[in-house]
Amino acid sequence: QVQLVESGGGLVQVGGSLRLSCAASGRTFRSFVMGWFRQAPGKEREFVARISWSGISTYYADSVKGRFAISRDNDKNMVYLQMNTLKPEDTAVYYCAAATRISDDPQFYDYWGQGTQVTVSS
Repeated sequence: QVQLVESGGGLVQVGGSLRLSCAASGRTFRSFVMGWFRQAPGKEREFVARISWSGISTYYADSVKGRFAISRDNDKNMVYLQMNTLKPEDTAVYYCAAATRISDDPQFYDYWGQGTQVTVSS
């Protein structure tokens, strides 16, 4: 079992930045691929970014590539999402999730946080 708790969401203006954090507890954190997903009102949950067990390999959705950066600290059981040059279309609830395999598909992520709201105002 893994418990995930996101923080760092909030209201930001277009072009601004936010850093989301996800604290993990429970089973060995470094055994999981970690991902960030988001869900806007009326839309399906979509993949944002993922990071490998070691942190060496990262992958991003085209919509955030070059603007967002995912990282992890296995000693602190933390994963982060640095979001820069935010746009109104980035407004969503952002979720941290853990998987035992590399995937962009939310169905393969076994553990989820409760989400944190990010609102980008124009």
